[in-house]
Amino acid sequence: QVQLVESGGGLVQAGGSLRLSCAASGRSLSNYNMAWFRQAPGKEREFVVRMYWSGGGTSVADSVKGRFTISRNNAKNTVYLQMNSLKPEDTAVYYCAAGPSSSNYRVYDYWGQGTQVTVSS
Repeated sequence: QVQLVESGGGLVQAGGSLRLSCAASGRSLSNYNMAWFRQAPGKEREFVVRMYWSGGGTSVADSVKGRFTISRNNAKNTVYLQMNSLKPEDTAVYYCAAGPSSSNYRVYDYWGQGTQVTVSS
């Protein structure tokens, strides 16, 4: 089993930045792909960014390319989502997930509880 706990969400003005954290515990994540998804009210869960825990390249959604970055700290067993130049349309609940390498949220095995990000105009 893997437990994921997100933190770092909040209210920010457009153009601002936030960094989300996802603390992982339980079994080793070395064979997992780590991803961030988001879900706005009334909308389907949307892929944001992903990377392999063990390293390698990342995959980023076009809507956040150049603004959002995923990274990890192995010593802290934590994955981060750095969000810059935030826009009101980035407002959503952000979820951390662990699973196979995919942009499809349906195939992911483990999920955090989510953290709210609200961007004001």
